[in-house]
Amino acid sequence: MFTKVLIANRGEIAARVIRSAAASGYATVAVYSEADQDAPHVTLADEAVCIGEATVAESYLNSEKILHACEISGADAVHPGYGFLSENAEFARQCETKGITFIGPPTAAIELMGSKRLSKIAMLEADVPCIPGYEGEAQDDDTLIKEAKAIGFPVMIKASAGGGGRGMRLAENAEQLPAQLKTARSEAQNSFGSGELILEKAVIQPRHIEIQVFCDKHGNAVYLGERDCSIQRRHQKVVEEAPSPFVSQELRQRMGKAAVQAAQSCNYVGAGTVEFLVDANHSFYFLEMNTRLQVEHPVTEMITGLDLVDWQLQIAAGEPLPLHQEEIQLDGHAMEVRLYAEDPAAEFMPQTGKIIRWDKPVGEGVRIDDGIRAHQTVSPHYDPMLAKVICHGKNREEARRRLVRTLEQSTLFGVTTNQHFLRNILWHQTFIDGQATTAFLAEHFQDDPSIKTQHGNTLTHALAAVILLHHQYASDKSHFNWWSAQSCDVPYELRIGENLVELSVATLADGQFKVNLGASDSDGNEQKDVTIRIVDIQPNSLLYTVENVRKKVDYAIDADLLYLKFDAQTYCYQDLTHEVPESESSAGDGTVLASMDGAIVDIQVESGQSVTKGQTLVVLEAMKMEHPLVADCSGVVETVSVKPGDQVKIRQVLVQIRVVEGETG
Repeated sequence: MFTKVLIANRGEIAARVIRSAAASGYATVAVYSEADQDAPHVTLADEAVCIGEATVAESYLNSEKILHACEISGADAVHPGYGFLSENAEFARQCETKGITFIGPPTAAIELMGSKRLSKIAMLEADVPCIPGYEGEAQDDDTLIKEAKAIGFPVMIKASAGGGGRGMRLAENAEQLPAQLKTARSEAQNSFGSGELILEKAVIQPRHIEIQVFCDKHGNAVYLGERDCSIQRRHQKVVEEAPSPFVSQELRQRMGKAAVQAAQSCNYVGAGTVEFLVDANHSFYFLEMNTRLQVEHPVTEMITGLDLVDWQLQIAAGEPLPLHQEEIQLDGHAMEVRLYAEDPAAEFMPQTGKIIRWDKPVGEGVRIDDGIRAHQTVSPHYDPMLAKVICHGKNREEARRRLVRTLEQSTLFGVTTNQHFLRNILWHQTFIDGQATTAFLAEHFQDDPSIKTQHGNTLTHALAAVILLHHQYASDKSHFNWWSAQSCDVPYELRIGENLVELSVATLADGQFKVNLGASDSDGNEQKDVTIRIVDIQPNSLLYTVENVRKKVDYAIDADLLYLKFDAQTYCYQDLTHEVPESESSAGDGTVLASMDGAIVDIQVESGQSVTKGQTLVVLEAMKMEHPLVADCSGVVETVSVKPGDQVKIRQVLVQIRVVEGETG
């Protein structure tokens, strides 16, 4: 028996677990780092304990501080969520030693399934289908290269202790293998504290299908259907749905039985997910087993009507499974997308900054799991996922339509997100047809507009200018009825991305404004004047008419920045109208800056070395991913201002290159 649950996590999963634990009658305790003191999960719990500095090593990954928080709060159970300590066998063992219930599987199961190498050996012994590969103890490069050649290319390199795509690299041929081994081992060591690798034959264009299993302490086990997580970027899931449009009832039963068999072979208890790759012939292969609640568990909850966290609590308390296999029914369809603070136009670089506005819609079949609020800062210390948007429908198409509309109605200003990218995936015909494999993004999204820099259009420029004009006069009582004033041209200079937009706004009669944008934009595209009639304007929304169509846009102003939501896409304009002109620094000047706050994990050049444009100079680790920083010109390295292990700030100078005449790239 336990009465008070400490949630050893942060963000949306902490908030989600707190709600279910409270609904089940348990007192709750949140933990938080100094960077998260204003996070929603902190105030949602009954009590909260600060566990240290912002870095995960000093807070959420520090088991001693978590256990101390249990001691001082009186918590007698710990729910680890996902990530952090959720699959740390030693932490589970420490909880057990101190008489604290760890809401998860036994330590032996965590240890076994936490190693891709050992778990694969166990699954082979349990007759669970596995991908051909190498999972031996010898880890030297010579052995791995020899085994890779024996397997045959392409070969997938995986961190044995890994997850989330970290420490995973594809070697398409023998020439790529040494460099990919080095990168995978380095990322695995930095992310998981172990550089151990396994090799597997790469299954080309498979489906990624996972089975949700539950086991109790009385020998009972069930599976709760499957989730299709095939749409991935860099081996990280982007869209998840249940059930899979690819899986038949017969295949579901075969995979479900194999998943239960995998769980029972290691005496599993609690919630677990067995992941498989499925080829075009419906043959499936064991990939790994996650010994925790998955990020995408809400889609299973929506099609089964079950609360999986509540099930975890019941099983941890020693109760039998609430349902038998034949009692589990699947109803309708559910889809989930992960809203990230990242810039798709900059190779999905994680973004940091302050959230200016966050509005999430409500409606039938709509669920949004988040852990953010307006004015909260997105820091570089944690995973950039901000929220999960999930929708349910009576069938797949209704779920998809609801998810598209929910994304379009959600507004997040302040940091760049992947919202437009997600919307475009859901609109793609291949996805609509249920034909997406793990190769979907590589095949169909290399030139999608959502991963290109957006420069706005004549209407967004015009709307931005009209909103700024209103904002300029909103506090001036002499312009109380400002849009009925006599016509006069008000000039504006705006920046969107790297483009400058010069225009002027003229006030006409009856709330109309004529925006003159010039004959062409900076790219040479023809432009026409735009006439807008304002119907109503509020501090965060504009209702307007253009060409006899009434529309609405959301916006927010923060200092000299205007965020504008138009056609489900967010644009950020900087008002330069009253700014003192700055001397322009030429592109490719040889100054290499940190792209975000983070830690330096590798320096690949030294002072005096000749480099070429595009060459990797420094590797920066932030938000659990490695980011190579490259030379913007050819030349000679003059200074290297950092060393491995240094913590750096965004735009901090890391390397200075002396441009060699005639080699600016």
